[in-house]
Amino acid sequence: MKTDLEQVIIRNILNDETYMRKVIPFVKREYFEGVYKLIFLEITKFVGKYNKLPSLSTLQVEIENSDRFNENNYSEAMELLPSVFQKVEENEQWLYDTTEKWCQDRALHNAIMQSITIIDGKHPDLSKNALPDILQKALSISFDTNVGHDYLENVEERFDFYHRQEERIPFDLDYFNRITKGGLPNKTLNIALAGTGVGKSLFMCHCAANVLSQGRNVLYITMEMAEERIAERIDANLFNLPIDQIENLSKNMFRDRVKNISEKTNGKLIIKEYPTGAAHSNHFRALFEELKLKKKFVPEIVFIDYLNICASSRMKGMGGSINSYTYVKAIAEELRGLAVEFDVPIVSATQTTRSGYSNSDPGLEDTSESFGLPATADLMFALVSNEELEKSGQIMVKQLKNRYNDPSMFKRFVIGIDKSRMVLYDVDESQQNLTVEPEDDIPIFDKTPSGDKLKNIRIS
Repeated sequence: MKTDLEQVIIRNILNDETYMRKVIPFVKREYFEGVYKLIFLEITKFVGKYNKLPSLSTLQVEIENSDRFNENNYSEAMELLPSVFQKVEENEQWLYDTTEKWCQDRALHNAIMQSITIIDGKHPDLSKNALPDILQKALSISFDTNVGHDYLENVEERFDFYHRQEERIPFDLDYFNRITKGGLPNKTLNIALAGTGVGKSLFMCHCAANVLSQGRNVLYITMEMAEERIAERIDANLFNLPIDQIENLSKNMFRDRVKNISEKTNGKLIIKEYPTGAAHSNHFRALFEELKLKKKFVPEIVFIDYLNICASSRMKGMGGSINSYTYVKAIAEELRGLAVEFDVPIVSATQTTRSGYSNSDPGLEDTSESFGLPATADLMFALVSNEELEKSGQIMVKQLKNRYNDPSMFKRFVIGIDKSRMVLYDVDESQQNLTVEPEDDIPIFDKTPSGDKLKNIRIS
């Protein structure tokens, strides 16, 4: 006798209370056909009344006393019951996945049949205006068995979570690893804030080169520069060669250097260019799927250069009633949703405001266009440069927001920068003392007028 999926579902509902309690809220009687629908109704009636599963004899008595069964389906049910009460071990994840897909298929089938009735004008209550809602509900069927974390009962799970080693992508910069507890975790949005020409793209190119060197797959999306210009910056970093000297390499020398890099890593780097302001999260989602299909490439980290010149998939371009706060916040939320969906960290950047550009001690309020961006980001830091730092070949990093660690620890630190080679590097620990005055936590290297003004305000 052929075992169909309806029988598998009924059998596991009757024999596995955990499975029953997880799927019953999502399984509807109209998904079943024939005698299975009647048996399911008797099961749910009993569970609803007594909050426990019926035994074989109990369910037989309930069916005998039910007026839903005629002579034919009564005989079929009585013949079927002994077999569905025989427990069969199933792969748990397979069972949940298969049941969910079955519910989705049945819901869609029923919605289409109901829609045909409505279109033909034969439905007693609904008009054609109900069609979008009917189909949307059918397409949105999904099992969500998580009803929340029970603080008192889920002690073991919480303890394990605290001691679980979360996978992170480490930096090759010591202080960045310190403030992130070892690197960037998946499902996060990380933002660098800087003025024009300070080093947003340099930072992302350096990090992309480092992650590639770790043997990981890197996707770099650019909307500001051509793909070849991004590749040129990464070449300068990995070749350890001034960027203006790359064009002087012969073709053989250039090939040899790239071959040397490829032999040292198992990772891949894909650089994709989009027109400024024309691409949004749906374009990126399609790119992920296309890369997986055509190149068998699955990114482990994504760089987007940069967030403010992305588009929103939910809103049309700024204008009318949409302001910059709402628009940029929507972009940030969509990118973070993308990071969660594909289980990767996303690194991007944003500009400072005009006042922030001349400020050597920027804050979250210096984020251009939208304060909604720092509200969404998991990690946000400012890259700061001025004449004093440039003379020292350094750049200051100031933490603005940090969900990974206490942002007051290493609030400011400096790293070395070689713009000609597109490289960032750790500086000697003694040079970190130049970052702030211990007594008032003010950058002593800030010689700009805005910095002096800020210092006077804080002292007063």
